[in-house]
Formats: sequence, C-alpha cells, structure tokens
Amino acid sequence: MARETEIKLRIPDRKLFLRALRKLHARAARGSAPVRVHEFNVIFDTPDGGLAKHGQLLRIRTETPRQGSRKKRGAPPARVICTFKSPVASVVDAAGPHKVREEREVEVASAELLTRIFEGLGLRGWFRYEKYRTTYLLPAAVRWARGLLIELDETPIGTFVELEGPAAAIDRAAALLGYSRRDYLLTNYLQLYLDDCRRRGQPPRDMLFAKRP
Repeated sequence: MARETEIKLRIPDRKLFLRALRKLHARAARGSAPVRVHEFNVIFDTPDGGLAKHGQLLRIRTETPRQGSRKKRGAPPARVICTFKSPVASVVDAAGPHKVREEREVEVASAELLTRIFEGLGLRGWFRYEKYRTTYLLPAAVRWARGLLIELDETPIGTFVELEGPAAAIDRAAALLGYSRRDYLLTNYLQLYLDDCRRRGQPPRDMLFAKRP
C-alpha cells in the first residue's frame, strides 16, 4: 500500500509554465526527451454508487505514449494499470493543505479482460475521462525534490499540473513555479469536470476530447 500526497494547479498559460520548468532545469522522467502519454481512464462502481459513497475509487487506466514512433524514439509500450484508492485520509497535514490517500496499483495484461471481470462482479464503468500527461523531474542534485513528480496534464477542461511527492517538496516546487497555497486544488478530475459543466450549464457526460490534439 502506498500513501499518495498531491495537489493540482491550474495552468492558464502552458508556454509560460514550460518556461518556468526550464528555469528549474526540469528533465523528462522517461528518457532524454519528454514523452507525452495519452491516458484513457474508466472509473467503476456498483450500480448504487457504493464505492463513491465510501470515498473509494476503482479505475482502469490505459497509458499509450504519443511522441513519435516507439521504434524511432524508444518510447515504452502501452500499459494498463488498475488502481484502487481509499477515502481521503487528510487534506490538511502538518505541512499544509494536500490531498492524502492510500493507493494500491497493479499492472495488468488487458483492460478488456479486467473490465469483463469487474462487470461479472456487478460493477460498471460509469465515467470515462482522458488526458495527455508529460512527467518531469527536477535534477538529481536538487535534494529537496527527491521523490517529487511534476506531471503536466492536458485535459478537455484545461491544462493542469499535479505535484506528487513529499509535502514539503510540493510546497517548495509550487512556490518556485509561481503559485501560492491559495491556488492548490485538492479535488479529482471528475469533480473538476462536474464543476466545469455546472459553470457552462451543460449536462455532464464523459470527459473526452472532441478531437484528440
């Protein structure tokens, strides 16, 4: 079982954000060049929403690298990950406001096969969402940033960054990127999508790109 500590930040200007990353000498987490990964997610629950009622999340995610061909760029192959998250343990810890959850993940061979198993158990995939994620790390010499992931997410409702890792490192990185604690978002993409639909006066469906960028 892993303890996940993270926040999200909204990025109004992607170019300015990437410029800030360059100033921090951030590097790609995979290989020498940033790999943009398409993530397709399906959240499962019981027909009466029993998991959500208890603050739990069960998800199948398919990750597919999108930058160049795998043969030419050496990008890793697609992979499928099943994730279970427990209720939020704390949103305010000793270091400040962060979302903290217990998380279990396992890589599986087939999203389709696992979906059939879940459906056989009476679960259904009730919400689908997709995004493109590019993961960055700060240089190894920056000791305070060890264990910190800087994950740039392009979504149908805008661009965000997830900072995941030690709470103190999250706060320091956020400040260096030009954010304050007032900017922290502690909700998940489902809630952000529902809030966006409310603002637009649109009925919620799935959070998918009209046309993949």
